[in-house]
Amino acid sequence: MGMNRDNQLKLFKDFIVNCTTNANSLKNYIDFKRINECLQQLFPETKDVSILDFDDAKTFETVVNRLDQLESYVEFNAKGKNQYSTTVGWYQRFLNAKNIFSKQDKIIRCINNRTDNLPLQQIFYGAPGTGKSHRIKEIIQENGIDEKEQVIRTTFHPDSDYSTFVGCYKPIMKSVPQTYVVEGKEKPVINSGTNLQSAKDEIVYDYTPQAFVQAYTKAWITDKTIILVIEEINRGNCAQIFGDIFQLLDRGDDGVSDYEIKPDKALEDYLKGYFAKFGEVEIPEQIRTGKIMRLPANLYIWATMNTSDQSLFPIDSAFKRRWEWKYTKIVWPYRKNDDGAFKLNENGEKIHFNYTIEGGHDWWEFLLKINAIIDKMTNSADKQLGYFFAKAKDDVISYDTFVSKVCFYLWNDIFKTYALDEQQSDLFSYTNAEGQKAQLTFPAFYDGDGNVIKEVAEAFIGNVLNWNQQNGN
Repeated sequence: MGMNRDNQLKLFKDFIVNCTTNANSLKNYIDFKRINECLQQLFPETKDVSILDFDDAKTFETVVNRLDQLESYVEFNAKGKNQYSTTVGWYQRFLNAKNIFSKQDKIIRCINNRTDNLPLQQIFYGAPGTGKSHRIKEIIQENGIDEKEQVIRTTFHPDSDYSTFVGCYKPIMKSVPQTYVVEGKEKPVINSGTNLQSAKDEIVYDYTPQAFVQAYTKAWITDKTIILVIEEINRGNCAQIFGDIFQLLDRGDDGVSDYEIKPDKALEDYLKGYFAKFGEVEIPEQIRTGKIMRLPANLYIWATMNTSDQSLFPIDSAFKRRWEWKYTKIVWPYRKNDDGAFKLNENGEKIHFNYTIEGGHDWWEFLLKINAIIDKMTNSADKQLGYFFAKAKDDVISYDTFVSKVCFYLWNDIFKTYALDEQQSDLFSYTNAEGQKAQLTFPAFYDGDGNVIKEVAEAFIGNVLNWNQQNGN
């Protein structure tokens, strides 16, 4: 019900003209008067009902079965030499064709609107500070995607679950119309000042969609690219968070899920109510009514994964193979303009970032040395540092930032777990204020007031820059 009848009639006429050769077909098969009279008997609660109000072939099939049992319809049809049943039959064919081609047209439009044939599902992974999230942002900007309208972001963490990713019933404040009961009948409370029904805010339970459902519904009502970005995907239990949605991640060549799932009743009701607000949008009927779920071809799911945290929640191989993996290497990055193009110097050469650590030490040089140390300790690149691990202000990483972010990470995640051989012990020694050689522990970076001691930070930076992998000092 609630269809645009003029539009529906135009489509039906076009269907008749293209599918029949009899010149009188159009006239004969759009005579709905008697049919509508019979429909009114089937739906007496609806003051004005028309065959054009029905747009779903399966729903209309049940209506046809009821018409065939209606005495007045059988009588009209017999007198009209089956004209009315023929009209109903053509309308059924029209609905079947319309729903099929609407779905295919939706798929084709979504495929045509794909962004540069980018993977529908991919995970950007690498060491901390390599710019994984920044790379996603660059891709979005490079392809003219509206960050506010077409991108939905969420972050996984140990407490994330299906309800925080998909949705669930939650208590919310809602304006509720006030009523009272008289002789068993409910009546509205009228506000004497406005002559309108009185209402007050109450706590009620309502279905609250989360990031996945927000992206899913938005993708079905538009042909534009919609991107769901999941930050730190391995910090949550993916099997628990995705639940049955895991099955939707298998995509066909058309970009649509190969397999469907049936949502629970709460989600089904939400989807049905949400899509009902977009009656003019072409959506397959079972998707529109929430009976099934499939990912549309224009819904991208991208994620980031910090390899230094990969042990938080291991991702099983079945989940992994449903994604494409994009490794983000540790590099000395180049600067870019707002339009995504590289900045060039007067010789036409790309310009590197030039971060320095307070005191004038080159940040990239420090990274090369500290990453070589980490590699020797761990035999892995997973825990090495990327260029953007520490945030610089005006291209300078302050001593405070260096110690609280870089040194804290090294002592907490590397040095306490792994160790160099005895030859590298000089890395953890320094000359204290008394002029004595002392062990460089993390507390040594701070004075009694909690301020960073610059001389100690300088000593550690010097130890790293002077470290030689061959002789260990």
